[in-house]
Amino acid sequence: MRRKDREVTDPVRIREIIAACDCCRLGLCDGDRAYIVPLDFGFVENQGRYAFYFHGAQEGRKIDLIRKTGWAAFEMDCGHEWVLGETAQQTTSRFQSVMGGGPVTLVETEEEKRRGLLAIMAHVTGRDRWEIGRAALEKTQVFRLDVEELTCKVHP
Repeated sequence: MRRKDREVTDPVRIREIIAACDCCRLGLCDGDRAYIVPLDFGFVENQGRYAFYFHGAQEGRKIDLIRKTGWAAFEMDCGHEWVLGETAQQTTSRFQSVMGGGPVTLVETEEEKRRGLLAIMAHVTGRDRWEIGRAALEKTQVFRLDVEELTCKVHP
């Protein structure tokens, strides 16, 4: 990260920023082109290591690229605010962002699909008790990104 003065390394603060974000942009490689898709997400954290869960259709470009490459980058941000100055050069924006990457895999077991969907629902709604029926598990593709690279930045 170029601006070390804006880097966040405190694990508690990083978790707070991730929790405040409502969209995660997943970046996949499609040959020599990038493919970026905004997604709802949920996450679990274990000893500072994150796994992000996503869901979608069982087929399509995103799923094909996950199967093909097995790697994804991600970006999420929140806390946007324009700070207007007297001149354009004095105008800036405040934000918080988290970026990184890691292996991404399709979740196959019913147990982990349920865990992933519950993580998504908890993050999106703030509630952690949901019934997820077998039919929903069968027709929904859940995938998980195991974060290996992560940077967090705040522009106060």
